[in-house]
Order: sequence, then structure tokens, then C-alpha cells
Amino acid sequence: MTEETTTKKSKNSSPEKEMSFWEHLEELRWHVVRSLIAIILLAIVAFINRHFIFDTVILAPKDSGFITNRALCKLAEIIAVKGLCIDNLNLSIINIKMSGQFLVHMWVSLVAGIIVAFPYILYEIWSFIRPALYNKERKYSRGAVFISSLLFILGVMFAYFLIVPLTINFLGTYQVSDFVQNNVSLNSYIGTVVSVSLGVGIVFELPIFVYFLTKVGIITPRFMKKNRKYMIVILLIISAIITPPDVISQILVVIPLIILYELSIGISARVYKKKRIEMAG
Repeated sequence: MTEETTTKKSKNSSPEKEMSFWEHLEELRWHVVRSLIAIILLAIVAFINRHFIFDTVILAPKDSGFITNRALCKLAEIIAVKGLCIDNLNLSIINIKMSGQFLVHMWVSLVAGIIVAFPYILYEIWSFIRPALYNKERKYSRGAVFISSLLFILGVMFAYFLIVPLTINFLGTYQVSDFVQNNVSLNSYIGTVVSVSLGVGIVFELPIFVYFLTKVGIITPRFMKKNRKYMIVILLIISAIITPPDVISQILVVIPLIILYELSIGISARVYKKKRIEMAG
């Protein structure tokens, strides 16, 4: 091996010593343990703050005084579309199981712990894979945890403040007959809020997935452009899965997903260009 090759390798290789399979497994175990501890601690905090989690956060979108509902009513006045205003939502939420409220309380606390701890979980994942990356790969991947966390939070907020209120209004007031009253179970309501919020938050990670898939050579910007129409169909299917069965929610979810897909094409093109420059050099 020549001196030039040795120097080049030392500049690009990871400074950490090579670990055995069992050492990697032990390292992964501690990353998982720390993530679980963070989730459990934050879940306990959420469990203790029951009134804030339920009254102020979870149950708020069903009230006409919710910020989104008030904004829609003001918009309805401006554009003279009365049907847009959500001010007559009298949704009755009931519990039909003896242990229902306690189990829901525990489940919501766990989900809240996962959402709040998500940036730390990403940090632990990054800390585990970081030693396996070359110096250039680490340089290009700086800010990955921050951007991933930001996209997830934006997705959750987008779902909570827009998709959830509209979904509750549509499904909560929909009637096949005036003789049938809507008394929604607590589990059904919580399931809708949680599944929509988490689902949209995860799907908002699309640009990150595209970045790494392009980095490892699985996809290219040309491939993404060529298969754009098929991807739009897939995004429609995904939006139908993560949202309740109403067209309005699906459209509201798929629009930002299409925007994120177009943004991902730009990200893929930039990564692909850098890879070609490195290979040429």
C-alpha cells in the first residue's frame, strides 16, 4: 500500500476502532435502553399532568373555541361561506368500559412520551450509526437529527391544528338519519387524534428517507421524476390509510405530501450531484 493511499484512507475512515458483533449489539442495547428510559420518564410526566394533556390538548379540537375552529369561522365571514365555520359541534364523548378511562390515560401518556422524546430517540439512533460513517458522510449528515425532529414536529402540528379539527367536525356531525345520535366512544376519539397526528408526523419524514436512499444509491432524481405519477397514487393511498375515511382530510394530507415529494426530488438531485463529483474526483 502506497503512502498516498494510506493517507487518503486515514482521512476518510472513522477514527473509532472496529468493534465486534457482540460489542455492536451491546452498544445498540444501551441506546435502546436510554431511549426507553426517556420515553417512560416523559410518559410519567404526561400521566401526572392529566388535565393539561386531555382538557387542553387532546379534547380541545372538538370545541368551537379551538384556535383552528375560530379561525375558520373568521375566514367563513370574510369569504361568505357559512358552511366553513365550526361553531355548532356538540360532540358527546362517552366511556363504555369499566377500566376504559384508566387504560386510555396510560395509552395517551405513553404516546405523549414518544412524541416529546422523539428528537432524543433520533439522537440515540444517530449516535449508534455515526461511528460507521466516513468523515465526509458525517459532514454531509450534520443537522440530520434537528431536521428530522423539525419535520416530525411540523407534521404532528399540521395534523393537530388542521386535519384533526376538520376530521372531528365532519365525522362527529355526520348523520345518516336524524333518529341516530352521535355518541362517540373515548377510545374511538383518542384513536383518531393519535393515529392522524402520529401518521402525518412520520410521513413528513419523506425528505430524510429520500436523502439516505439517494446516498446509498437505491434511488436517483431521474427515477423519482420518471415515477412521479405513480408516487402521487401511493401518496393518496398513504393519506387514505392515516386519515379517517373522508375526502377532505385525505386531500389536506396529500397536498403537503406532494409538496414534500417535489422538495425531495431537489434534495435527491443535490445528493446525486455531489456523489458524482466525488466519484469523478
